[in-house]
Amino acid sequence: MSSRVDPDFSLHIVAIPFPGRGHVNPLMNLCKIIAMARPEFLITFVVTEEWLGFLSSDYDDDAKPANLRFGAIHNVIPSELIRAKVYSDFLEAVHTKMEAPIDLLLDSLAPEASVIIYDLFLSWVVGIGSRRNIPVASFWTQSPTVFSLAYHYQLLLHNGHVDADLAEKGNEVVDYIPGVSSMLVKDLPQVFHGKPPGPAMRSLLLWAFSAAQKAQYLLFTSVAELESTAIEALRAKLQTPIYSIGSAIPYFNTNYTDQSCGPDYLTWLDAQPACSVLYISQGSFLSLSAEQLEEIVAGVYESGVRFFWVARESTEQLRERGGGKQGLIVPWCDQLRVLRHRSVGGFWTHCGWNSIKEGAFAGVPFLAFPIFHDQLTNSKQIVEDWKIGWSVRKINNSDGGIVKRGEIAQLVRRFMDCECDNESKELRRRAKLVGEMCRESTESGLAKRDLQTFIEDVLRNRNS
Repeated sequence: MSSRVDPDFSLHIVAIPFPGRGHVNPLMNLCKIIAMARPEFLITFVVTEEWLGFLSSDYDDDAKPANLRFGAIHNVIPSELIRAKVYSDFLEAVHTKMEAPIDLLLDSLAPEASVIIYDLFLSWVVGIGSRRNIPVASFWTQSPTVFSLAYHYQLLLHNGHVDADLAEKGNEVVDYIPGVSSMLVKDLPQVFHGKPPGPAMRSLLLWAFSAAQKAQYLLFTSVAELESTAIEALRAKLQTPIYSIGSAIPYFNTNYTDQSCGPDYLTWLDAQPACSVLYISQGSFLSLSAEQLEEIVAGVYESGVRFFWVARESTEQLRERGGGKQGLIVPWCDQLRVLRHRSVGGFWTHCGWNSIKEGAFAGVPFLAFPIFHDQLTNSKQIVEDWKIGWSVRKINNSDGGIVKRGEIAQLVRRFMDCECDNESKELRRRAKLVGEMCRESTESGLAKRDLQTFIEDVLRNRNS
């Protein structure tokens, strides 16, 4: 980290993300948005040395604002824990080993931090802010609906809907959470289910929520127009002011002028008819059984639909099946750029919150295939609340919960039938309206207003 600092910076924001891609990316996007809008602010983005290596390759000096810099601590968290999916040990390491080096790093920063934006899961940051008399802003990377469910944990517990037997109670209705639409117990986030890593994550989450109530600000990465009832119900209960600052996605990178400099996959997309390509990104395939993965692959090929498939761990396996003219398989892509391409007509997703925000912003409909964590609730919102997607798992199958290839092929063909299927056309109409709402909120609506209000409040409180 450079020691040269412009003495004229009017505010120094220190941002501390939870060390996971789904947490780092939205906080980085927020920092870039603020840095570009307010060049008189200095922003220090603090990560481990391992994450610094990842980010340095993603954000060279030309790809990030000059007033955004990185700070790093030693690799106190063994990366093999997350690769081996030992979530409980990973969470314990985050909770017990990051605080001391972060505290030391803050000693070395100049100028002193004016405010700390921290991932809500890093509950110990609140204590650091209190000891140093630095205000802190909790940054929530999931939906306000999931926040409300966690906040009302005692209500869920009282009604017997925590660690419930899903075979017995999975279809019971949860209709008592203020501001949250009715859902089934099986649609609750996995943190409330008895299976690992739910209990370990729940302990961390409840601790973090308790600490967050001592924070000075609470930031939601959501478009308020989509979850207004949940947000307003929370505002009525919480003393901490809430700011729904928008999607925190890289929308600022989508105005490309020189298409000739784009990656090869854009050339392939350019050659496809409008709305003809199904974009598939299922997260880590290590989370799927080999049997289910095989059925998905076979079903998509059997459908005959054009596809663009991002598969980090299974790229070669999919290529061995032969994409040919039907599809393209890549290990990585600029997801938002692909989703906004004219040839993309739908998004098969694992329902991670960041992916949902990008798909909604792009105005494309979803095929929802959640696996775990908050993805279960996110899928319910897509399908039932916003009505911009279909659930793959609602297909009537009787083979141990495995969705079979024939059912997948039939659903994919119907989903991508933009001309003849009336339900598919209605889905696209609604998705387009949601996309327009998200973009308007970001450019001139509630998201832009709340972000400006947050900045103004930080400045006012600092000078008071």
